[in-house]
Amino acid sequence: MNRFEGKTVLVTGGNSGMGLATAQAFAAEGARVVITGRDAATLAAAKETLGANALAIANDAGSVAAARDLAARLSAEGIRLDALFINAGIAKFAPFPDVDEALWDESFNTNVKGAYFQIQSVLPLLNEGASIVLNGSINAHIGMPASSVYAASKAALITFAKTLSAELLPRGVRVNVVSPGPVSTPLHEKLGLSDDVAAQLQAQIPLGRFGRSSEVAATVLHLASPESGFIVGTEIIIDGGMSQL
Repeated sequence: MNRFEGKTVLVTGGNSGMGLATAQAFAAEGARVVITGRDAATLAAAKETLGANALAIANDAGSVAAARDLAARLSAEGIRLDALFINAGIAKFAPFPDVDEALWDESFNTNVKGAYFQIQSVLPLLNEGASIVLNGSINAHIGMPASSVYAASKAALITFAKTLSAELLPRGVRVNVVSPGPVSTPLHEKLGLSDDVAAQLQAQIPLGRFGRSSEVAATVLHLASPESGFIVGTEIIIDGGMSQL
């Protein structure tokens, strides 16, 4: 299919994992893709997979100034957006007694403040009828130990989908959330999950396996396309039944 032929999309954190898989899926369906990330090497490698028309921009997802700078660069290049996948984020975990202000600030700056002001910054660049998809998490719904800060930051994104949808509907802009469960991504590798912990997580998933980045990407593309035009302010959970059954 070529649902995004002639369209331009922005994927934050598009240099690895679910972000890269989603950027590749958009490109495969004809979109011009802009990706952001903090690591120059992975950004360059990701861009190579997206075609000559793709744009890769180094950007700090937790910085309001960086959000403004990104919007200014896109505007200067005459880029307007038909879809935005707010995917950049961090996942850091600690038992409640061990949480310090630094962990709190880093998590909320990147996952909440950065996301909020990135949307605000590119709002003038969104075409009428554009779609915004936020990357949440099932941690916002389950009481997983050591996840209090991460879960709270992702719960904030779910409320954004509702309140921002209400504000942006006059412009025809829809906002929705995908909330994955455990997905095999480089982020999980960075967390250093032991084989035992991974096995325990997998045992909690009714489908008996971790999700794939491509499965999240497919849902993001559905929400970003006109075929989902009647879906507004909604969260779609992608977790193999982990939080549902």
